[in-house]
Amino acid sequence: MHTQNFYHPEVLSRTPGKTYKLSVLSFMLALSAFNAQQTRKDSAGSATIQTVEITGRKSKDYISDYSFAATKTAMKNKDLPLTLNTVTKELINDRQAFQLGDVMKNVSGVSPSSYYNQYNIRGISQNEEGQIINGMRTRQYYFLQPMTSNIERVEVFKGPASITMSSADPGGTINMVTKKPLEIPRHQVSLSGGSFDTYRITTDLTGPLNKSKNLRYRFNGAYQNAGSFRDHVKNTGILVSPSITFIPNEKTSLNVEMIFNDLHGNLDRGQPVFGAVPGKTDLNSTPRSLNLGAPDDYFKTREFVIMGSFAHHFNRHVSFNASYMKQFWNENLQEHRTTNSFVPDINNNPVFSLAMMQFVQRKQKWGTDNINAYFNFSYRTGEVEHQTLLGYDSQVWEKRDGGEQNAARGFLLKDGSVASSYNPANAANYQTVSYQGIIIPKTNVAPFDLTPGAQNHQGTDFYIMNVNTVLPSALTTTHAAYLQHLFTWRKFKVLSGIRHEWFQDITQFKTDNESSFRNAKLLYRVGVTYSLTDHINLYGTYLTGYQPQSNTVSLMPNTAGFTGSQSAARFRPLTSDLKELGIKARLFGKFSVSLSAYEINQKNILINANNPAEPDELVQRGADRSRGFEAEFTGYILPQWHIYGGYSYIDAVIRNDADPGLIGKRKENTSKNGVNLWTRYNFTKIPALRDFGAGLGMLYQSSKIPWFTRSFELPAYTTLDAALYYAPTDTKLQLALNVNNLNGTTYWLGAQNYLRLFPGAPRNYSITATYIF
Repeated sequence: MHTQNFYHPEVLSRTPGKTYKLSVLSFMLALSAFNAQQTRKDSAGSATIQTVEITGRKSKDYISDYSFAATKTAMKNKDLPLTLNTVTKELINDRQAFQLGDVMKNVSGVSPSSYYNQYNIRGISQNEEGQIINGMRTRQYYFLQPMTSNIERVEVFKGPASITMSSADPGGTINMVTKKPLEIPRHQVSLSGGSFDTYRITTDLTGPLNKSKNLRYRFNGAYQNAGSFRDHVKNTGILVSPSITFIPNEKTSLNVEMIFNDLHGNLDRGQPVFGAVPGKTDLNSTPRSLNLGAPDDYFKTREFVIMGSFAHHFNRHVSFNASYMKQFWNENLQEHRTTNSFVPDINNNPVFSLAMMQFVQRKQKWGTDNINAYFNFSYRTGEVEHQTLLGYDSQVWEKRDGGEQNAARGFLLKDGSVASSYNPANAANYQTVSYQGIIIPKTNVAPFDLTPGAQNHQGTDFYIMNVNTVLPSALTTTHAAYLQHLFTWRKFKVLSGIRHEWFQDITQFKTDNESSFRNAKLLYRVGVTYSLTDHINLYGTYLTGYQPQSNTVSLMPNTAGFTGSQSAARFRPLTSDLKELGIKARLFGKFSVSLSAYEINQKNILINANNPAEPDELVQRGADRSRGFEAEFTGYILPQWHIYGGYSYIDAVIRNDADPGLIGKRKENTSKNGVNLWTRYNFTKIPALRDFGAGLGMLYQSSKIPWFTRSFELPAYTTLDAALYYAPTDTKLQLALNVNNLNGTTYWLGAQNYLRLFPGAPRNYSITATYIF
């Protein structure tokens, strides 16, 4: 008997549907009768759906029918009056997407801004630092990508999801849902090796702990040791994530889980280019591997998270759900990086072959607490079905004392001190050196010579640490009460909600110099879904969003050194809104399609001032607007042929700015057009090839402009990925070969300026062996 793939879609049990040559709408309408039987099955099974995610997902395909975090109830995705993209663990495994960045290239309207855990969603760059796990927010710098071996699925909610999550980004929210215990035993171990001396091992074990199967466990672990095509870049990581589920009776359930992450890597600040003259920039003037960092640079983080979820049904009309998360996080950083400028000559003209550098050391630690609790009431009034949610949530983020950030930068003066900037009027006061016959002021940190073949030595013995900062203790608290109501009448579903949020920021927490400020905001949303047929829904939605700026300063480009010594009270909160219309359909019971058109507006955006003397200085932009269209589809073309893809069009512009010349210009790091596609075909119908499968993927991104300069743009690119799968009959072994950038495209993911471009990886491969027992 052929061994069942642990993570691959169970395609053999499905039956293909008929096809029709009709217009799109007529085609969808024609499927209603065909799908009636499936509807009755869905309805019959819906009564047993969890109201909060406690136990694991048994399905093994690319489609996830329900989301728990979008509305805090188990609501079918096709009934949600918003766009939700889901990447399941099956697609993650088929693509060998070991890190979150590899997952995100499967989602339309989402593109990376750099190598970091930082994305542009619908033309809006993420502002919030940290990750959302199971609908609760953690806090950590975004420089190292999280591993995905403990992730059941990744959900991307488009637009500001501020009713159910605090401080949500205007473009969208990425929620990582962890794997939960199953009542069926499943065990697997995987070994991987590939390009750039990359080696990985993962394990996923789950099953019952007693005969009644009401006590279940799951254990996920991972280890990675990875190099890179980039100079001086190496990352190692350990992930340990056990969980326990206890279901004493049909009314009560409890889940407790832990996540331990230990990551040790480098901050890759990108590729500089040589001879950066506006209008003449050659992106290939330096190798794509060139890195301004030094071999001894490092970025170490350690994170411990424990969380629990509890659900109890008092009766079939009233239930209570509660979740709690505690996170501890600390970092230790040492790096060489540019100040985003070139070294000046004695007359203050930039020398385009010398990148101005700084040396930074930072240590800090913090903790977060999340609480989320709500009552869910279900009842009827006549023909109308009601579901009312009344809840409270809070998040507390405490930056502990003992943190510090020290930096060396600027120019050396003849008296032995350091000037933060160069003033040609006082040129006689500066130490000078000669570079290729050019007299330049001597820098505190040796500049990086971009001339081809130049030798650069970046030691630490010669620096004067002239910027010494004690990172103050701080406490930010968010408390919110919310009310959500869903009523269903005939073919209409109306989802409405209000949320009142109270925010406080305390700087110099628990000291004599303690100071604070407060924000408060009332948020609301309304969404209407109309069932055109049993399987085709039309929807429209309007919702608002809000972010206190204390939460946004670390994720914007180059603001990692923002210390909090100046209160974020001087910045107005970021506000946003979303208007969206769309259509969702489930065809043949096995193919999902969604189309949407939207407009997002955001105001009071923080951006870097791009001031070489103060690299972490921030300024506030008035307003941005993004309009666009998205199309997504996933399902089975044939029982053995699965497909997942999408298209996005984004028209994002600056609406208001202190610089009048920027008004009406396109937004930075945004591709107008994007296409993503992945398909897998299993050769089960061909006897000689029945143990084989093949995958093929494509990603297209149109051109982008960098964050801090409009004098050049990053070209459009297309990459192709491929995979070959082999699962020998009557064995427990499965093999996979994945090749990324098969066509060897030279491309850049994003850029900030001439000195910080983020080139994509050249052709690379991984081989994975999985043993199931």
